[in-house]
Amino acid sequence: MKKVAIPVLAAIIACPAMAGQHNQGSFWDTINPYMGLRVGAGYTNHNYSFNDKKESLTDEEMHGRIALGLGMGCKNQARTEIEWSMFTKMKDDDVFKGTRVKVDTKLQTLLMNAYMDLGDYQMVRPFVGMGAGVAFADVTRDVVGVESKSHDQTRFSAMGTMGVTIDWHIFAVDMAFRYTYADINSGLHNFGGDIGVRYMF
Repeated sequence: MKKVAIPVLAAIIACPAMAGQHNQGSFWDTINPYMGLRVGAGYTNHNYSFNDKKESLTDEEMHGRIALGLGMGCKNQARTEIEWSMFTKMKDDDVFKGTRVKVDTKLQTLLMNAYMDLGDYQMVRPFVGMGAGVAFADVTRDVVGVESKSHDQTRFSAMGTMGVTIDWHIFAVDMAFRYTYADINSGLHNFGGDIGVRYMF
């Protein structure tokens, strides 16, 4: 995971170097790089299988997201980005054929997202988006009387979202509802909302 995280963070730190090029040519009139920070909360459903039985484990979570992307069009009607998301640990337990099992899940995702504004509005614009990438999970299983077992997983992940943008040209505020899927064990589903700020260079 560090091999992926370091290049992403390096690109984010280097992004302000683009700012000086913003008005040097017509290309930058329609292609605008940006950085986004988002925080939110949600609800996670982790379908976990043990002893040939599947149970639905649930928990509330907080999450943070950092994104580096490009807005396209005079009003940035479309945009694409790379987004790194971090979720707080999700914990729950259930009984699997008479055995109580506690499961802790740490989740991060790295996604390529695309968004499209709906309508030709000046300042407040609804949008929809989707993304795909990878999920990095550390799942720990705890059974009473048995040594706990932990394993890392790197799996496919996808995201769908809808929300509204309030655009002040250089800054924009995004409020969104998101669904995130991670192909972990028998499937992890996260439903959440967040608010974020984008700064356009």
